[in-house]
Amino acid sequence: MSAPCQQPAAPPAASVPPLTPAPAIRRPAVDWRIRFAALSLIWGFSFLLIKVGTQGFAPFQVTLGRLLAGTAVLAIAMAMRRERLPRSARTWGHITVAAFFLNALPFSLFSYAELTIPSTLAGICNATSPLWGMALSVVALSEDRPTRRRVAGLGVGFLGVLTVLGAWQGFSGLDLPGTGMALLASFSYAVGWIYVRRTLAGTGSSTLTLTGSQLFVGTLQLAVVTPVFTSAPDTFPLLPTLSVLALGALGTGLAVLLQYGLVQEVGPTTGQMVTYFIPVIATAAGVALLGEQLTWNTPVGAVIVLAGAALTQSRPSTTTAARTRTAGDRTKRLSRM
Repeated sequence: MSAPCQQPAAPPAASVPPLTPAPAIRRPAVDWRIRFAALSLIWGFSFLLIKVGTQGFAPFQVTLGRLLAGTAVLAIAMAMRRERLPRSARTWGHITVAAFFLNALPFSLFSYAELTIPSTLAGICNATSPLWGMALSVVALSEDRPTRRRVAGLGVGFLGVLTVLGAWQGFSGLDLPGTGMALLASFSYAVGWIYVRRTLAGTGSSTLTLTGSQLFVGTLQLAVVTPVFTSAPDTFPLLPTLSVLALGALGTGLAVLLQYGLVQEVGPTTGQMVTYFIPVIATAAGVALLGEQLTWNTPVGAVIVLAGAALTQSRPSTTTAARTRTAGDRTKRLSRM
């Protein structure tokens, strides 16, 4: 809702991937498939909750309330598990940067974007995060070499984006600033994940500790910004207030705990598959509950985006990787002759 050594690909709302392998834990009573479905629903409905929240509060207020509720949930979880906060000033510095790119900035951008664009479009824009991550990893992560399949996925994915936006119509009827903010939010997630992977992996702190600390710092960042750009609300309308609380407690708090447990139990490859259900649920929720209009190019483009995102996350098989290394070794030996 959202790295390190092995990160899930682009969860939207929480956006905090697992950083450090956790010790073995007792298998939960609830089957992982049920928790997977619950996580998909929670994150898929997040965009609807943002839309409803902005009908009663300013975007920065929505983000601040969301972060407060999410931090409270993780603080309770940390207390129950007796987790300790990081002690290193350097670690807190990296957490501050991560909180900005993974929480404060993208959460605020999505809230502002949904003032003018449908929640369905915001959910689909969120699905572009793996594409941005793939493009950035080519430059930022030397060990994450692109393959032909992943480069093809990048091209397919952005073709899907153009389809969603109706590029052949000259983006007619599209709110460009709002759409741009939603795409920038997804780009921010990708920047944050790469930063976290390069700076916070192997710190010795658990994922839960780093996630809770990150949300806490993000809350402080919004607590500074919000009073500068908004005035205190005169009223707290029921539906927007409940939406913001649900967005934080469920979409930013509980969802992180669900994702954390899923990755531990079934691994990051299966855990990351939730990414591909989010835009489907966001679209269904926006059309069914908010009455948002849907033209043919939106679902078609979304399918193309998800296909491209899936390709960018693919990895060569062990056999293929071994053959590639062998070929590379032969090339190096020949170059020395």
